[in-house]
Amino acid sequence: MAFGFFSKKIEDMLPGKVSTDKEDLFCYGFDASSSEGAPSAVVRPAGAAEVSEAAAYAFKNNIPIIPRGAGTGMTGGSVPLNDTVILSLEGMNRIIDIDEKNMVAIVEPGVINSHLQEKLDETGLFYPPDPASMKFCTLGGNVAENAGGPKAIKYGVTKDYVLGLETVLPDGRVLMTGGKTYKGVVGYDLTRLLVGSEGTLGIITKIFLKILPLPEEIVTMLCTFSRLGDAAQTVGRITSSGIIPRALEFMDAESIRAVENYRPFGLPRNAEALLLIEVDGAHATVSEEAEKVASICASLNGDISIADDVYSKQRLWEARRAISPALYHIKPTKINEDIVVPRGKIPEMLHALREIAETHDLLIANFGHAGDGNIHVNVMTDKEDEEGYQRAAGSIKDIFEAALKLGGTISGEHGVGITKKQYVGMELSDVSIEIMKAVKSVFDPKGIMNPGKIFPSD
Repeated sequence: MAFGFFSKKIEDMLPGKVSTDKEDLFCYGFDASSSEGAPSAVVRPAGAAEVSEAAAYAFKNNIPIIPRGAGTGMTGGSVPLNDTVILSLEGMNRIIDIDEKNMVAIVEPGVINSHLQEKLDETGLFYPPDPASMKFCTLGGNVAENAGGPKAIKYGVTKDYVLGLETVLPDGRVLMTGGKTYKGVVGYDLTRLLVGSEGTLGIITKIFLKILPLPEEIVTMLCTFSRLGDAAQTVGRITSSGIIPRALEFMDAESIRAVENYRPFGLPRNAEALLLIEVDGAHATVSEEAEKVASICASLNGDISIADDVYSKQRLWEARRAISPALYHIKPTKINEDIVVPRGKIPEMLHALREIAETHDLLIANFGHAGDGNIHVNVMTDKEDEEGYQRAAGSIKDIFEAALKLGGTISGEHGVGITKKQYVGMELSDVSIEIMKAVKSVFDPKGIMNPGKIFPSD
């Protein structure tokens, strides 16, 4: 079917909700990865009924569709391949209900993560998953990618907070899974299956989220090290001490210098590494844990300081969240991977990354959620430098092999999308991939829902 005809039919069904303007198509053709595509149309539904109507028509006419939030994904999950239609959910951005009695928030997929955080803060509550892009990313996208964030070490990731979902299936039918209850074991757990499915099984139109009371107190500490190995050892010492930090973030020397050159925050430029550590809870407990953490850092040659006011805390976190944009001032192209290894293997992984950088003659900047072993590996390069870019691209397999050798995974929170799908077979067995494809075919028998993602090409 010609896409012009499709667009006209959808426009008749959903007046004012369809665009084929070149400017719109360009804006919806890329995400935060380096991948690009060109959709044939953009549909902006206002609610589940319109999503269902558009999906049913696309299914009937074999038109591929891609659900999309804010386009902040790092692996090309919302980038269109071939002739596809973008179903943009950014306009479905209502916080439907905050049920303080049952500690549940009900939201539409287009709600920005930080907007929910701010609304909850007014009521003394919070939603723990807080990716670095929280000021821009949508909760629907967070669910699709099973996003994490700094607080994951103590509080878990998105899947630990999704109690239920309303999802439009590729043929337009509406599937309701879970709801407001914290428990439920009737049948298969389809909610958990849909979380992290990257828009390949259906279109999320409503989300039920578990929320928590704000802790009484939060202590934020910065610990700097003159030796990378000491910082890595400190992570293991803290996590094995009986303390579960609220956050335990890591930055290496390249990341520190990039941030300070981009926007000076007062981080020590001569440090080999730093840890941003937070503990939270009741007043008495937090003070005791903060002292214990400070003692551990000092025992491994760390120089520790405590943020003593709200401004200081915010400034440290602004520095942490500034890393990604700052790195683009080193090189115009960044290949960003988010490997995970067991926490005790972090020193070995960082050593392996240094060897890979030297072998391929590359600049690799590392930072991330050291508390749960999640390292964001940033291979800095320039797409215009063909030889250099090939060396950078060639290092990715080595990075993944090193992580897997240490018992890790090739993706902790960014998903697979299109940038990692060629490497999936390194981690998953043929049996696993076969079963996943079978599940996909049950939900999406025509293969029209976000095609070409996750699975390696045959």
